[in-house]
Amino acid sequence: MSASERAREMALSAAQAAADKKAQDIVIIDVADQMVITDAFVLASAPNERQVQAIVDAIEEALVNLPEKAKPVRREGERSGRWVLLDYVDIVVHVQHTEEREFYALDRLWKDCPTIPFVDRALVEAE
Repeated sequence: MSASERAREMALSAAQAAADKKAQDIVIIDVADQMVITDAFVLASAPNERQVQAIVDAIEEALVNLPEKAKPVRREGERSGRWVLLDYVDIVVHVQHTEEREFYALDRLWKDCPTIPFVDRALVEAE
């Protein structure tokens, strides 16, 4: 069973909000077949703590403005700003400092799971 439509909508909205704040290496991983606690991970990185926080703020704003408002049930790592986790139950968002992203390599850890395609709308509009 793959990610629900709600999870896909939330993940794509979160990814776009991250892209709008210049997040790097945005990936959406469908973990629904591997985990019972969530459907998808959204991974994004930034080169500094301030940008990590700006991305997190943009994601929270985007998801609370969805037709079915979404607020995180858990938030971790905001104080340090190196790796912020937002748990929305249907999706879990990881916004990491570039160094943490490389070190912890969540992409590699979940490499057997399918990804949900995401294309930044700014790139589409530029074509």
